[in-house]
Amino acid sequence: MAFDKIFESNEFDRLCHTLYGDFSHKRKVAYKALSDMHEKAQGKEPEAFYSASGRIEIVGNHTDHNGGKVLCSAVTIDTLGAVSRRDDGLILVKSKGYPIIKVSVNDLDFKIHEIGSSQAIIKGILAYFKGAGAKIGGFNAYTSSSVPKGSGVSSSSAFELLIAEILNDLYNDGSLDKIFKAKASQYAECAYFGKPCGLMDQSAISLGGVNMIDFKSFENPIVSKAEWKFDDLDIYVIATGGDHCDLTDDYASIPNEMRQVADLLGGKILVDVPSEKFFKEKENLKGRVSERALLRAEHFYEENIRVDRAYNAINNGDEKGFLDAVNESGLSSRFKLQNLYSPKSKSHLIEEALDKTDGIEGVVAKRVHGGGFAGTILVFVKKDSSNDANEQFKCLFGENNVFKLSVRPCGAMRVL
Repeated sequence: MAFDKIFESNEFDRLCHTLYGDFSHKRKVAYKALSDMHEKAQGKEPEAFYSASGRIEIVGNHTDHNGGKVLCSAVTIDTLGAVSRRDDGLILVKSKGYPIIKVSVNDLDFKIHEIGSSQAIIKGILAYFKGAGAKIGGFNAYTSSSVPKGSGVSSSSAFELLIAEILNDLYNDGSLDKIFKAKASQYAECAYFGKPCGLMDQSAISLGGVNMIDFKSFENPIVSKAEWKFDDLDIYVIATGGDHCDLTDDYASIPNEMRQVADLLGGKILVDVPSEKFFKEKENLKGRVSERALLRAEHFYEENIRVDRAYNAINNGDEKGFLDAVNESGLSSRFKLQNLYSPKSKSHLIEEALDKTDGIEGVVAKRVHGGGFAGTILVFVKKDSSNDANEQFKCLFGENNVFKLSVRPCGAMRVL
C-alpha cells in the first residue's frame, strides 16, 4: 500500500510539521484513518489528499465590505480530504458520523430547500466553475476536520476551498488562480448557501500565509504577502460563549451606517471618499447621521492605516510595532466600531473575556476576532509563557473553547 509507506516517511513528517505545527501527530493519524475509510468504501486507496485550513483576521475589522484593507492569515488547522475521481458525474462527500452528501454535476439548479446545506455549497462552486468556463467532474471525498465549528476560524470556508481545490487539481490541472477559487467559494456561500459574506475568509484560506488584501476593487483585490517572522509568538482564538442568533441586524448596521456616511459625502461606500474629506467634513455631518455612524467611519479610515502599519511591521521584523497595531485595532473596535456586544443583549461576553486576559503573563496583544457582538477573541502570547497562559485560558473559558494556532504558510492545496 503506497500511502502507508508515505505516511511513515521522514518527508511526510516534515510536511505535516509545516502544515500543522505542534499538532502534526494528530493530523497524521487523520490521514491514515481517511485512507482506510476510502479503501473500505471504494475498494481502493484514494488517489490524492487535499487540505484547506482555517483562518484568522489579524487587523482590519469590518473594513472589507466598504472597500478597505485587511491583514489575515491561514492557520494550522484544516479540513482534509482523501479523494478519488469518478467518471459518472457524481460527487460523494462522506465525513465520519454524517450522512453522505450527493451532488450531480448535471443538476446545478438552485433549490430553496437546500439553503444552508453542504449540497448548496458544492453546487454553488460547480456553478461558478462552469459559468467561468472551468472544467468540472465527479469524485469521492472522505473528509475530516480539525477546524472547530463556531470558533470564528471559518470552518465553512475551509470546506468550500477544499471542494474548489479538488476540482482545480482533478479537472483543471491546477491552473486556476487562488483568488478565482476564493471567488467561487464566496459565490457558493452567498448565492446557494444563503449567507451573504465578503471575500476575506475564502481569500485567506486560498492564499496561505499572512496577507494584506486591499478590497478597493471587489473584482480584483490587491494581495500583498507578508513574511511572518515572529516565531516567539503563539496565537490563540478563544470562544467567549453566546451565539450569533438574532444578530443579523447588528452585523448589517455596520456596513449600512458606513454607507450612510459615504452617501452624504458623495460616495457609495467609504473607500470612494478620501479620508481627508471625511475628517474635514465630519463636524458638518453631525445631526445628519448618528454619532455611532461617524465613529464607525472614523474606525474604517484609521483601521486601514493600522493594516498598513501591521503589514510593514511584519516585513520589517518590528514585533512591537505589529503588536501595537493589533492592540489599537482592538480598542478601536471596542470604542468606535462598537461591535463587542449587541445593544439588544445584556451579555458583554467579549468585553469580559478581553478584560479577563489582563494580567496574564505573556499576553502581549488582544482584540475581538471577526464579526463581533458574540463569538471569539484573538490573543497573541509570548511563547516562553504560552504553556502557563494556556492553562489559565482553559480555566477561565473552558478547555474546549481555547484554540492554540500558528501561521500556516500554505494555502488550500493537494498534499499527496
